[in-house]
Amino acid sequence: MKNYKNVLFINYGGIGDEILFLPTITAFKKQYPDCKITLALEARSTAIKDLTTLIDEVITVDIKAQGVQKYINALNFILKVRKKGFDCVISSGKNPLVAVILFLTGIKERAGYSGNTDFLLTKKVKLNENQYAGKMYHDLLKPFNITEYNNPEINAPDTFETDNFIAIHPGVSKMSVLKGIYKCPDAVFWRSLIKSLLLIKNKKVLLLGSEDDKDLVCEILQDSKIINNSNFINYFNKTKNIMQMASIMKKAQYVICVDSAPLHVACALKAKVFAIFGPTNEEKLVPKSENITIVTNNCDCRPCLWHKRSRNCEESDCLKIDYNLILDKIN
Repeated sequence: MKNYKNVLFINYGGIGDEILFLPTITAFKKQYPDCKITLALEARSTAIKDLTTLIDEVITVDIKAQGVQKYINALNFILKVRKKGFDCVISSGKNPLVAVILFLTGIKERAGYSGNTDFLLTKKVKLNENQYAGKMYHDLLKPFNITEYNNPEINAPDTFETDNFIAIHPGVSKMSVLKGIYKCPDAVFWRSLIKSLLLIKNKKVLLLGSEDDKDLVCEILQDSKIINNSNFINYFNKTKNIMQMASIMKKAQYVICVDSAPLHVACALKAKVFAIFGPTNEEKLVPKSENITIVTNNCDCRPCLWHKRSRNCEESDCLKIDYNLILDKIN
């Protein structure tokens, strides 16, 4: 068996994508415990290094730059990588340029998905997108005869002092909204759910959110029965980094969120999660676990992103969800 010492992994996307990619790195590191792991990713996702001890170094790449700058960035990345002495590179991504870039790095062993340019790869696997994304990425290890798979796991400190609360993160990234992708119910849903948890279930509720969620959170906080309740904790914009958010989720009795980066954090922490899904497919984004309860409006047309459409339809019936589906399952 070959003894890999210095391996480059490449995976572009948000922090949720990097969490889904972790089982691939974990399994490789288990097989080659002395291997140094470098992960190339987008700058917005570097916090993944704080959530695991597996990654020794990160390289950031602005792969989504516009025009000629995109190719300048790719060239700079290639030049940087060529100096690192990697003995293997394993990359996700189905764009034909992926294999070209891997070839130009000069790394002798290059693993990726099959496609029009896969003759530039030394190890290739068929891309199967009709499965949980963590397993889709893990398929990249088939040429290395690594088959053992475990769901994503991340680390978080046990430092948050409040106990016996329900954490709610209601929003998604502003990037999704700007693209016309809506994955969360409206403020009426959240106000109804939070009030019911406070007044009917007599639960302590902690509201999370970042600047991306400002508009939605402001609508939620317009309800005096929420903000004046002594069991309501407004933690909007109070977490300074993803590690602080993870430490809160780790202590929560339940976490309620939508298809977003916080959902992947909560799932990887093995928290008890209510995961709200509208147009996206939970089968591809959430691992099978007794701790995770999927909440949907089971209209016939969902899920539709991305195999049928690239943005929400005008009706978005899939997001007209009854909050009692959650409330009835909370003791």
